[in-house]
Amino acid sequence: MDDSIPKAIVELKNGFMHHCKRGSFMQEVMPLSYSKHLPIDDSILHSLHNFAAANPIYFKSYDIELSGIACRVYEGDINNYWLSSKKHDTSYQPFYPTWMLSAFALALGAKSLGYKELVDVGSGDGRIAYCAKVLGMESYGIEIDPDLVQLQQSISSVTGVKYDTIRSDATRFDYHTLKLSRPMFFISGLPEMGEMLANSVIAQVLSIETLKQRAGFNFMGSHVMKSFSRDHTGWGWGNVIASFGLELAGTVTLPTCWTTDQVVDTAYVYTRSK
Repeated sequence: MDDSIPKAIVELKNGFMHHCKRGSFMQEVMPLSYSKHLPIDDSILHSLHNFAAANPIYFKSYDIELSGIACRVYEGDINNYWLSSKKHDTSYQPFYPTWMLSAFALALGAKSLGYKELVDVGSGDGRIAYCAKVLGMESYGIEIDPDLVQLQQSISSVTGVKYDTIRSDATRFDYHTLKLSRPMFFISGLPEMGEMLANSVIAQVLSIETLKQRAGFNFMGSHVMKSFSRDHTGWGWGNVIASFGLELAGTVTLPTCWTTDQVVDTAYVYTRSK
């Protein structure tokens, strides 16, 4: 699994934080065009910028040059959606989006591993499912909060990037109805918050006969928990990985909205059923 693009995204983030002061609750940066340092096609970058332009969580943007790369900075506030997402009893992770570039890298990682569909469980504003669709995958966003579902549908309508947005409690959703062939599931929530969600979703998915050896699962991991855990391969998800007999397929480290001012970014762990 190639981690060159995730590493370049982290380098861009570090350069951005070195030159810019944190001026709002959420800041992220994206190149305006293809470069050798961060080789993302112009057509895809255009789609990523369209997502940001259509998303009302961003209230300001400006252009900047970082290491010779022309970029656009987006500043936003997720507070209203964060509060809305907390009101559900079965919400295991309040709305905290990853960077748009990180969402693209995560979807690209799933595609590079041979997965045909992407299912984002706790999809927030839909950025990972959106990126998967831009990459030509079938994608689904499962979200319990109606305000975030409406936000996803609005962005999809404005950008013309259509994927399936499903308002549902992911712990009770019937995944058999999606008729998946080779899916990668993204589980929202850090280890200490998302384990119950992960256990429920994985058990349901692996109960589907056609998916027992064809499904993959991506977890939002913790470098700190990896360092202090007996299981140094799970990034905080070792118990879940072991209990379902999953195997490690790769890991990447990427910025999220809560790691922009931190040295260590968020680990994402790709696993597969076997």
